[in-house]
Amino acid sequence: MYSEIRPFEEIRTLLAGLPEPCAQSVAEVRRRDALLTKPPGALGRLEDIVEWLAASQARPEPVIERPLVVVFAANHGVVAKGVSAFPSDVTRQMVDNFKSGGAAINQICNAFGAGLKVFELALERPTRDFTQAPAMEEDEVAATIAYGMEAARGADLLIPGEMGIGNTTAAGAIYAALYGGPAARWTGRGTGVDDAGLARKNDAIDAALALHAEYLRDPLEILRRLGGREIAAIMGAILGARLNRIPVILDGYVACAAAALLHAMRPDAIAHCVAGHVSAEGAHAQVLARLGRKPLLDLGMRLGEGSGAAVSLAIVKAALACHRDMATFESAGVSGKSN
Repeated sequence: MYSEIRPFEEIRTLLAGLPEPCAQSVAEVRRRDALLTKPPGALGRLEDIVEWLAASQARPEPVIERPLVVVFAANHGVVAKGVSAFPSDVTRQMVDNFKSGGAAINQICNAFGAGLKVFELALERPTRDFTQAPAMEEDEVAATIAYGMEAARGADLLIPGEMGIGNTTAAGAIYAALYGGPAARWTGRGTGVDDAGLARKNDAIDAALALHAEYLRDPLEILRRLGGREIAAIMGAILGARLNRIPVILDGYVACAAAALLHAMRPDAIAHCVAGHVSAEGAHAQVLARLGRKPLLDLGMRLGEGSGAAVSLAIVKAALACHRDMATFESAGVSGKSN
């Protein structure tokens, strides 16, 4: 008898077949590093970054020639519960701002030589209010993940970002479902809600956790019931990057919700990811600790848009430049370590 494969099963199959980090490329990086004109380990985490690039790209001589920031924009039905300081219309207005070059992420990309693509995810059709029903249907989630998987085409390093009024509520709900509530343990003020707004936000998440409780053992069901299209697309972008050996710099509180879902399904699914920064939003530092990621930067940022991760691109580029372009002891005529 013919049996149709459900969309979520296809995603689980993809996760089961991820390429492994390349140990041989890491060994080659370490071999060259030992020859460079510096004491062993003197560049600290910069040396680790180059090893991560090599392992992720499966290249003994990693490259960053086409870094790309992808921003996914979506709207959330739970905004009707008064969880945000801004209306949903702002999502569209900010997308227009990205396209006209006026947002923070545009300036950061220009400063550090990164491309920028913006993807609108049915802005006119918000997800359902997750306090009343699942935010999305299974086929919608799977299609959005698949859409996100295509976002990294042509890139050799990917930075996924997001825009969506109400999406810190969705991210907080995901963290509470994954790691245990109540909502207040994980949430922050998002776009700047006052005390009453924060209380409404926490109440909405706690209500959703109660409504969907019996389904929250499966990370894909957590995404479907509590998440948003931009989080699904980022999940797809991270997965697609891994399948195509493209390293990823994770952004902040919302973007890491997608990484946390992948990590819950398979902990090494995010081996190709580093944390660009720790957000000032919510309990992002606790999330990074659970993901086993030490952030490259802590600048008190909480903007989203991929902005914190894009700033950290400068550090990643500096690490690679040192490894690639420093002289060796032999080429510089510098004496090596005495025996």
